Amino acid sequence: MPPSSSSSAQPRARRNKSFEATHQALIEASVRLISENGVEALSVAALARAVGMNRATVYYHFASREALLEAVSAWSSEQLTRGFSAPESQQDRIDFVARFVLDNPDLIKLWIEQFVAPGDIRDRYPKWDEFVAASARTRAGGGEEVDVEVYCTLMLVGAIIGPRVFRSSVRPELSDDEVVERFRREQQRMLRREGLLRE
Repeated sequence: MPPSSSSSAQPRARRNKSFEATHQALIEASVRLISENGVEALSVAALARAVGMNRATVYYHFASREALLEAVSAWSSEQLTRGFSAPESQQDRIDFVARFVLDNPDLIKLWIEQFVAPGDIRDRYPKWDEFVAASARTRAGGGEEVDVEVYCTLMLVGAIIGPRVFRSSVRPELSDDEVVERFRREQQRMLRREGLLRE
């Protein structure tokens, strides 16, 4: 390969890496804006002001506010998926999801809106098939017949909406740490009862 081809490929690789880094930084800045001011306050102009960038650059990454919201929702899904499948202990994963839900109420609202909209659950929760298969294996031969897809839906929804409902409406006087601890204990009890708790 001639040297000129090789040297032209290197700047392109750097440019792609820079594009990805900027793209990720814009998503994270959007998350901060939503956390501080709510979903309604997020716009391309507000994001550009927050990061000190011109709007054209932000539009280069996100063609519209809707595209930006989709990227933020996808980021939220990645965080929640990480909490359900990370290499950490089950206790740490339960804590991570509960704390993420408590720390990001507006993101969770956005995620729930998209989660209940028509479409394939795998687009919002990529580990769905793995979750259903693992639950089916564990439930096999357990005597009582269980609709595994409904069971998994209940488990997933409870983990994602439960801490916020409990914190806001059931026991608003509790600290986040107390809510996380209570949810961890009860989720572990349920998982143990269902034979899904890996000690």
